[in-house]
Amino acid sequence: MSAAPPLRVWIDASSPGSEVRVFGLTLLERLLQALRRSGLALAEVSVERPRGAPADLRPELARELPLRWCDPGGVGVAERVGRALDAAAGAPVLCLSADAVLDPRLLPCFALLAGNRAFFSPLAPARAALLRFAGRLPASAAGCKDLPALARSLVEAGAASELAAAEFDTYLVDLRRHVDPYLFPIPDAASRDRVERYLFDSNYKGSTDFLTKWVYPPLVWRMVRPLARWRVHPNWVTWVSIVATFAAIPLFAVGAWVPGLALGYAMSVLDSVDGKLARLTYTYSKLGGILDHGLDIVHPPLWYMAWGLALGDGSWTSAPFVASLWLLAIYALDRGLAGLFRWRTGVSIHGFTPLDERLRTFVSRRNPNLAFITLALLVDWLVPGTGAALVTFYAIVAWQVACFAWHAARLAQYWNTRLLPEPG
Repeated sequence: MSAAPPLRVWIDASSPGSEVRVFGLTLLERLLQALRRSGLALAEVSVERPRGAPADLRPELARELPLRWCDPGGVGVAERVGRALDAAAGAPVLCLSADAVLDPRLLPCFALLAGNRAFFSPLAPARAALLRFAGRLPASAAGCKDLPALARSLVEAGAASELAAAEFDTYLVDLRRHVDPYLFPIPDAASRDRVERYLFDSNYKGSTDFLTKWVYPPLVWRMVRPLARWRVHPNWVTWVSIVATFAAIPLFAVGAWVPGLALGYAMSVLDSVDGKLARLTYTYSKLGGILDHGLDIVHPPLWYMAWGLALGDGSWTSAPFVASLWLLAIYALDRGLAGLFRWRTGVSIHGFTPLDERLRTFVSRRNPNLAFITLALLVDWLVPGTGAALVTFYAIVAWQVACFAWHAARLAQYWNTRLLPEPG
């Protein structure tokens, strides 16, 4: 598909609803951040707001977007959109309303579409709309009180068509799941709370471990909302997570299990918090991605080696520590397989089929292994002399080998397959 030409954008921010905050950002700021992150070539972003630019507008928005602030002048939306179309001289204009939460994926999608197109909120009645239009508005559009009414009148008049389901790719590779496009109006506080919850839930991976899927979400939810309101950058959360990660290693190594596990679980929870916070507040960055994903890859074998050292009474030649070295090697090979699978198929090995998604819940990774060793240590504490932790550690090694063998078989099976998973 060819690249889209520079796009002209018109934003109606005349409504007080554009000042509503979702995860600490006003709806107008969310929309501008989505445009900034879209990767689109933008010829102009015209924002109609009675008071001009907000006093607290982020510097990067003013610096990186071709913003033009206009006074709506108290005229109807059809006349204002008509003025924007005249200024575009026949080029398409993307018309947005800043009183709703927009799925940022719709921006590049609409930029590449041909013809006059519209997308409406999936809520009923639809009170939010996205419109791509070129040319002059028909006479039937006169008198429309807002953008949704204007877009609906154009569709009903045959001057524009709605976005078809087949024209939108719902699959999110990084999240390993399908998410339908959304556009949510927020008329009141209850709506804002529902939308925040929807955005939070939709930013979870479709296939992940049982702690992340079922145990952590209530805690992460209670942490992300205030952190977003306080505008805490996710990289700060990641740095705290890094400190907890490496502080746990010597504690594990000397058998100080309680403080070590406390730091381990703190890191595990924060690993969910920083990613959600970054995506929900448009603050993700290359550095954040490197820190987060790099930490996820590097630290598990260090924890495993520390577990093996403690279970081997501090001996570097003990059977548990030697087993931890085997675990490290198989873990590295398994990670390599996962990367190779994604290169060959375009998607994660953990979300290719429903079976792979189900297995990911318990596959040998940090969180499941952390839970397994915790339960075993609890058994040893309740019933001394059972050796549950040592047996469980060997079982973790065996489970890593089994997961590696399974992933190797899946790689061989789908080596020449490059298809996106089906919705479901």
